[in-house]
Amino acid sequence: MQKFCKYLLFSPAVCGVMLFVNTAAFAGETSSTSEINQPQVLANPDTRATNIAPDQTMAQVTSVSQFSDVQPTDWAFQALQSLVERYGCIAGYPNSTYRGNRALTRYEFAAGLNACLNRVNELIATATGDLVKKEDLATLQKLREDFSAELATLRGRVDSVETHTAELEAHQFSTTTKLNGEVVMAIAGVISGNTVNGQKVNQNVVLADRVRLNLDTSFTGQDLLRTRLQATNLDPFSQTATFTPEGDFRFAGGNNSNAVVIDALLYQFPLGKKTNVTLEANAGAIDDFTNTVNPYLDGDGGTGALSNFGTRNPIYYLANGTGIGIKQQFSDHLELSLGYLANDAASPQPGSGLFNGAYGAIAQLTVKPSNQITLGLTYLNAYKNTFFANGSGGSNNANNILQNASSNSYGIEASFQPSSKFVIGGWAGLTSARVLSVTPGDADIWNYAVTLAFPDFGKKGNVAGIIVGMEPKVTSVSNSLSNAGINKDPDTSYHIEGFYQYNLSDNISITPGVIWLTSPDHNNQNDDIVIGTVRTTFTF
Repeated sequence: MQKFCKYLLFSPAVCGVMLFVNTAAFAGETSSTSEINQPQVLANPDTRATNIAPDQTMAQVTSVSQFSDVQPTDWAFQALQSLVERYGCIAGYPNSTYRGNRALTRYEFAAGLNACLNRVNELIATATGDLVKKEDLATLQKLREDFSAELATLRGRVDSVETHTAELEAHQFSTTTKLNGEVVMAIAGVISGNTVNGQKVNQNVVLADRVRLNLDTSFTGQDLLRTRLQATNLDPFSQTATFTPEGDFRFAGGNNSNAVVIDALLYQFPLGKKTNVTLEANAGAIDDFTNTVNPYLDGDGGTGALSNFGTRNPIYYLANGTGIGIKQQFSDHLELSLGYLANDAASPQPGSGLFNGAYGAIAQLTVKPSNQITLGLTYLNAYKNTFFANGSGGSNNANNILQNASSNSYGIEASFQPSSKFVIGGWAGLTSARVLSVTPGDADIWNYAVTLAFPDFGKKGNVAGIIVGMEPKVTSVSNSLSNAGINKDPDTSYHIEGFYQYNLSDNISITPGVIWLTSPDHNNQNDDIVIGTVRTTFTF
């Protein structure tokens, strides 16, 4: 770079300053340089580490005294003062520094020189040419000629970037919609267990898949219109293999022979700063607008727990379909969720519709006393909604009772994260059902669980999880139901689940795991069942 000093007639000091000025350190940039505001683009690999972060924008200065790191005793002080106060073509950083010792490349120098030339032209055009010395103009002209190749290359790079940007804009899918997807492929089967409720357990190994494509659209930047397309090929094992709703996989969405259907359609938008509204047109679920207080385990089947029961408190499944959800955040520590979802809202037939058919309505208060503790207090009223129909499991007896009943459910959920590597949580839920039949009666259905999650287990992004609990069980019935042949469940079944979600990359995870059901369907006469799976999830 020393060959250029002989052309800098300002003084040797001016030469030193020019050699340390970077692309964005000049005011009055033209379109050929205004988009090159990140020195990393032009830097050599050897000097890239010393370049300035792209988010540190420059600020114009009018006096060299505004630079906190430039002192009158510095060798380049006079040169800086001349360039700042005579020509006004040097800028500084937001923290009032100049960083004169930072290295620069020839491209950066060429871009800075071009910017200073443009500033000189501006001065001449505004009849202030007397501020520019004839000798300086000659020097700048000579430098411009010597650096003509670098300037041409720089303009070429900018033109190329502009061309590629225009091409991307012309061929992008949508200016408002983003496409993301998830593919779940799982090998699964019953490992042990012979009979349940007098039926032979099927132990064939299956290959299951579930494919989801989300079209996420935002019109304001704060709202979300989601259209989800789904195809799947796996029926719940409760229908084909185990004959109890307990232990069903979360990713088993009902076999439609991989036909593509609209699985979810919702619109979320803010109503003020503290309120968020969710309109559910199809397949709405509680977790769309409510904190289920089960971090790292509550997933959509592609991540988190393997089973419906391990994902969240089963009482949440008593509301799904079409309706509305509202989340009001009073503060960082207190949140209220309200929602109403109807199961068959599109049917005009008697006993159906938005308000006359099966429905679920929820109210939950979520309390966060600290960053480590979260508590949920949940109330849910449901009409003719069953655990099994909505995917949460429980005994056949419990689901049969709820099929023709009005119920009130009460839940408490808790999560405690004493460290970034460990979370302990759990829940308890009571469903009090009023059977609506020729012989009315009452029944109580309980469930509970303790959960353990180990984030970043073995590797950042991995999750190990353990769930131990009791799926919904009929613990008591009124005499009228007992006389009608509807009894409580005879025994207690425990759900024990373990999994390890290992991230092969940012887009691929593999999750082996097992589910052990003792006394399935809350009946000691049934063989214990062990279900195994290896779930692989691809996201894009």
